Amino acid sequence: MTEKLFLSSLVGSYPQPDWLIDREKLRGRFPPRVRALELWRIDAKYLDEAQDDATRLAIADQERAGLDIITDGEIRRESYSNRFATALEGVDIENPGQALDRSGNPNPVPRVVGKISRKRPVEVGDLEFLKANTDRMVKMTVPGPFTMSQQAQNDFYASDAELALDYAAAVNQEIKDLFAAGADIVQIDEPYMQARPEKAREYGIDALNRALDGVEGTTAVHICFGYAAIIHERPEGYSFLPEFDSCACDQVSIETAQSGLDCKVLETLPDKTIILGVIDLDDMSIEDPETVAGRIRRALPHMDAKQIIVAPDCGMKYLPREVAFGKMQAMVAGAEIVRKELGPTAAK
Repeated sequence: MTEKLFLSSLVGSYPQPDWLIDREKLRGRFPPRVRALELWRIDAKYLDEAQDDATRLAIADQERAGLDIITDGEIRRESYSNRFATALEGVDIENPGQALDRSGNPNPVPRVVGKISRKRPVEVGDLEFLKANTDRMVKMTVPGPFTMSQQAQNDFYASDAELALDYAAAVNQEIKDLFAAGADIVQIDEPYMQARPEKAREYGIDALNRALDGVEGTTAVHICFGYAAIIHERPEGYSFLPEFDSCACDQVSIETAQSGLDCKVLETLPDKTIILGVIDLDDMSIEDPETVAGRIRRALPHMDAKQIIVAPDCGMKYLPREVAFGKMQAMVAGAEIVRKELGPTAAK
């Protein structure tokens, strides 16, 4: 039996239904770093049930589109990071601080007033719900320690490096609990390592490796240029990517579609599986499968086909639902084109 080439997955998020969350308000602001309960349309006493129903829809859409690795769509989150970051000890969420977003604009953020530690598992219940509703491989995402350190006002630690290491300890506990509960893949989201490469080089990889210390299971790190709905311009290349060669993660998730990234950079990560972004999230038209196939082919001179998973560039959170679904279908069809071109021997 041969392994299937070009497994497909979301990066993490899928669009939440308009009946669940006010998507106009969501699009009209920067991603929330503190809680933003005003975004939910459902009364608090019915919200858990509504989020469960919307999560089932997200899972079903992924399965119908043909994805191999399923996420919960991050349906219960107002942003990829704030649900976890505001659940930690040492954070004053009632009196938020302020920090510059990656776009350079001030945004309310958690204010760190004591030692960061994890009070309880945050996402294990989400994973258990996901596993109960699919029989496919599952992936959960957690915000990264470096990114959370940049999305906080530090009023306690002597340095942001120390803050990041305690965030890493909390993430480490969460990842271990997620694997113990049956996750197939756990992904750490670290977009700020691209946005602030100098600080990332100073202590970002150390924090990531602390978060992965002693972890048994397949781990990924996602690094991106920001949500396309908010940050439209893309640089030609990453300011922080080869550095992940020294990271203990198994997979690295990158964008190539919108930016037209020169995939030669993949040669700097020879031992990693690459989660290859092949769906442009700034373009509301649905790609032709051949366009997706072409984006996959660009990587093949630089990375073994067995080391490639296909995905959107980033989270699909801000797309219209019908567009997101169509793009997933195109992604699966594009992967099948290249899989057939390479033939069954390529997977051996």
